[in-house]
Amino acid sequence: MFILDSRAPVVFRVHMLSSAFALLLVPLVIGLRQRPPLHRNLGRLLGFFVVVGAVTALPVAILSHSSLVARAGFFVQGIVWLGLLGAGLRAIWNRDRATHARFMVAMAAVTTGAVWFRLMTGSAILLELPFEESYAAASWLAWLIPLSIVTRWPGVVPALKA
Repeated sequence: MFILDSRAPVVFRVHMLSSAFALLLVPLVIGLRQRPPLHRNLGRLLGFFVVVGAVTALPVAILSHSSLVARAGFFVQGIVWLGLLGAGLRAIWNRDRATHARFMVAMAAVTTGAVWFRLMTGSAILLELPFEESYAAASWLAWLIPLSIVTRWPGVVPALKA
């Protein structure tokens, strides 16, 4: 991260800060769904941080000194994050609350990838696993596993529909 910070200090710091705010706002916005005005206003703020975090994730992924596989994992996560937000917004603009909820839960799952990634890479270090390979695998699995759970596991959230 220090090398990346020296390569693109403004973009990297904006990415880290906005993504952190998104991660902090997700549970609050979900918890306030029974209070529509607060949910809506904080949801808009969350959406702003997701857009900024995802858009800045793209150059951060490209400029990273990580392997190509890891950079691709981070890049695709940013694209998926934006896509799920866009799909959720389209659903709520069409007054389809159920579809909106499913896409937003999926977006929240992708958001948690930041936490899972750190847990995975930290565990790899503790277990003395090969770091480069573990890092590359974690760049994909950290967000794909939570996304898979919320979109495919019966009873958590019904499967997403386009």
